[in-house]
Amino acid sequence: MSTPTLPLKERLKRIAPYFANSRRGFVLMGLGSVVGAATEPMLPALMKVFFDSGSFKQPTFPLWMIPVVIISLFAVRGLAGLVAQYGLAWSANRGTQALRGALFERLMTVHPALFSNNTASSLTGTLTYEAQAGAGLLVGSVLVLVKDSFTLVALLAYLLYLNWQLTLFVGLLFPAIAFVMRKLSKRLHRLTIEAQAAIGEAAYVVEENVLAWRIVRLHGAEKSQARRFTKVSDSLRHLSIKSTMAAATMTPITQLIAACGLSALVVAALWQSGVQGGGTTGGFVAFITAMLMLLAPIKHLSEVAGPITRGLASLERGVTMINDVPSEQSGGFDPGRARGEIELRHVSLRYKRDLPPALEDVNLQLKVGETVALVGPSGAGKTTLVNMLPRFLEPTEGELLVDGLPVREWDVAALRRQFALVSQDVVLFNDTVAANVALGSDESAPPDPDRVLRALQAANMLQFTQSLPEDVNTMIGHNGNQLSGGQRQRLAIARAIYKDAPILILDEATSALDSESERLVQEALDALMVGRTSIVIAHRLSTVKAADRVLVLEGGRVVEQGTHAELLALDGLFARLHSLQFKVGADHAGGTSRG
Repeated sequence: MSTPTLPLKERLKRIAPYFANSRRGFVLMGLGSVVGAATEPMLPALMKVFFDSGSFKQPTFPLWMIPVVIISLFAVRGLAGLVAQYGLAWSANRGTQALRGALFERLMTVHPALFSNNTASSLTGTLTYEAQAGAGLLVGSVLVLVKDSFTLVALLAYLLYLNWQLTLFVGLLFPAIAFVMRKLSKRLHRLTIEAQAAIGEAAYVVEENVLAWRIVRLHGAEKSQARRFTKVSDSLRHLSIKSTMAAATMTPITQLIAACGLSALVVAALWQSGVQGGGTTGGFVAFITAMLMLLAPIKHLSEVAGPITRGLASLERGVTMINDVPSEQSGGFDPGRARGEIELRHVSLRYKRDLPPALEDVNLQLKVGETVALVGPSGAGKTTLVNMLPRFLEPTEGELLVDGLPVREWDVAALRRQFALVSQDVVLFNDTVAANVALGSDESAPPDPDRVLRALQAANMLQFTQSLPEDVNTMIGHNGNQLSGGQRQRLAIARAIYKDAPILILDEATSALDSESERLVQEALDALMVGRTSIVIAHRLSTVKAADRVLVLEGGRVVEQGTHAELLALDGLFARLHSLQFKVGADHAGGTSRG
């Protein structure tokens, strides 16, 4: 996800809507900043009064007034700063929460291509770390920007009041400072975007190694993976140094410009006061003091561009995902519960133009309640085909129909309610057994406890869950890591039973299981398939004997179809694959018995 390079005003406009409900905090911040800035010229003004009121040996005012006035002044300034900081923090956190909520809601409805084009780590970082870090940078930066801008205006106004001729000379500083900040900000923004991409790449390397730690250690790949991470980390380090230097360069350049202007002003003020004989001692001291006080806000404003640029770039990644990534196209048809009739008409799908088609001119009809098995070598297009049914993939040619209506005319949510999926890659949530079975339930439609128990019973899982410490309310850990492979598979089946969808997709649902687990899972699947239109992907060809039809895919095309017996008699690809599996199984059994 690349962030477009836009003018600062346009970039702020993209983020502003998420902070629209935080105006009260911004008003509070503004009032605090105005009051705080108004106190800044009071210190040189007091010095003018003190110096012009008489000599220090015989002051014309009580001495106790000096500490009272100064302490009161700083107390007001401190209170105003506290109010400003609280108001901005309240607004920033409220806006960040709104942005994160919008991002997550968008993630739930965005086009599936987003998940193909981005890693899980980059999306996770955008929604969590970058949103929070970006807001944190902006909180401090905006406060500095507003507070020091008001301070600068207040001091300049006081300087104009003291000596407008000299003060106009100060105006010559700002075009030079603005030019420097504009040039360096553009470079800093580009480096920030590159650094974000490098951070995403580093996070992806970490994510891969966390998920595959067993394989990495089994193959002794620790050093090669460490070198891979070091290479990415070095790139990030170089970019971070460049970004830091770009931000740090602003301060000395702007301070140097300010110092040149200040030195010229001091000379001019001394000349005007001494040669022309104008002004008072107090006026001269107040003018020089106010001029020196200008250095601090100028310095702060020169440094604020870096954090603002980094903060905006972080938030813009999320805003880009919201604004620029298309939503899924959805029709309006919602019949409630479908009958379960499926048809593919000349369907083809090509992931990229320079790659061969994953599916090519596939025609298929599934009657209500029919079970069709998809078999074929790896890469034949089986999983691609079933992913097109709930519109996780869109065909490049042809048309898919459910109950005689093209899927594009269906409401997407209504279409997906018609499908239940049981895959070899079971995905479970770090929640209770009941919550995983009744996935999709919420406060408006809480899980039905009796229905959960019936689903677990049908999935041969109830006896196990009753042995858990808190029964169905037991937490199952990250992706169900406290369960065995067979238990996780049966829990996924219970989820499909609970959903009670008219169309069932089984993707290698019994692979990689031991014999006892496979028996229990197969019994649960048999119960689940009753009365449903079922599409079964299987590598074990012996498991598709009960299918009404078997489709053999090769190179994205349907090359054979028929019953298990008919395809064996045909002596084609299915028969060869079956013979090969039978031979491998027999050799394995013979080797085991001989052992």
